[in-house]
Amino acid sequence: MQFHVAIARESGAEQAAQALIASVREAFGPTSPDLVCLFFSPHYAKTARELVETLHRQLAPRVMVGCMGDGVIGPAEEYENTSVVTLWAAQLPEVRIVPFHLTFHEKESQSSYTFEGWPQELESLSERPTFLVFADPFSTPIEDVFETMEARCPGAPAIGGVASGGTDLGENRLVFNGGIVQEGLVGVALWGPVWIRTLVSQGCQPIGERYVVTKAERNIMYELGGVPTLERLQETLERLGPERGKQVAMAVQVGVAFDEQREEFGRGDFLIRGLLGADQRSGGVAISDIVKEGQTIQFHVRDPAAASEDFNLLLAQDRLDFPKSPFKGALLFSCNGRGRRFFAEPNHDIAALQRRADGIPVAGFFAAGEIGPVGGKNFIHGYTASVALFAEPVPDR
Repeated sequence: MQFHVAIARESGAEQAAQALIASVREAFGPTSPDLVCLFFSPHYAKTARELVETLHRQLAPRVMVGCMGDGVIGPAEEYENTSVVTLWAAQLPEVRIVPFHLTFHEKESQSSYTFEGWPQELESLSERPTFLVFADPFSTPIEDVFETMEARCPGAPAIGGVASGGTDLGENRLVFNGGIVQEGLVGVALWGPVWIRTLVSQGCQPIGERYVVTKAERNIMYELGGVPTLERLQETLERLGPERGKQVAMAVQVGVAFDEQREEFGRGDFLIRGLLGADQRSGGVAISDIVKEGQTIQFHVRDPAAASEDFNLLLAQDRLDFPKSPFKGALLFSCNGRGRRFFAEPNHDIAALQRRADGIPVAGFFAAGEIGPVGGKNFIHGYTASVALFAEPVPDR
């Protein structure tokens, strides 16, 4: 198992492609990569097809996927608002890699979809694959995708991100083998002698007490423990003190517990969802997901300090949990709301990852939504860092 990352800053597609090809050939010799993931800034949108066709023709990878991103992540630097292409290549002997491109069609008079492109190889699969996926936000009903994956490959984790840089249908670019597609979702299913560990840093810290939802309708929580939700929120902020409460008020999130029966809750036991607004008259608080009576919630705060601590703790925990199985390559998908504008410093996420990775090949992009499993289910997240860690399989895991 071998990994390599190549970076090109040349403005022309042909020049950028040749720089990437030379770097991969220097690392791998004449052997073609098994898997290539390509990420590029919007500066290459018009020439992406030429770039991808040249790379695919000359490198001849088994599978090639990727997408456009607001920013691109390399092994040591996060490139924001600049022209750059990064190519992540992997040699994965004996690993099955099945590519797919899903396209969706809305059913008449229904808020549901039909889709095309699901690979036949996955219909009778006895092993649980890991999905690596990249989606166009304007043409992909991502929740429907997760339901399909769970129904057809129960328990299979999905990791990846939503393409960014485009502002309307058809403006984003997705890479699928030797071509460019502008809608739907591209991805690969991987299984065999590789261990892909997934980390999802939702970047939050809990504040206040946990409450049971006692009155709710769709995405609005009206009462927590018999008290109006807005009143509970105000109490939580007041207990933090005037200064801290004022700071936190602009960064409050809601954590929905996966298992209401647990006596203790820790990192990763909550799915973080955004707080959309509140109504003074009803005392209701709206969040960015459906909430049900009987669920346990806890308010959380997302700020740079909390996000940094969460990401670093998750990476440190992986190192502690698997000291004999270090990862050899990684893919990093950070929210396009993170980066310099959030942390007020460059390269936060990649620097944190590399402090525990000893300079391994890492690449990725800034996404318009990060995909990853939390609590055993796949979700789309915001202001999150999702990571795929590639390691050698452990026989007795």
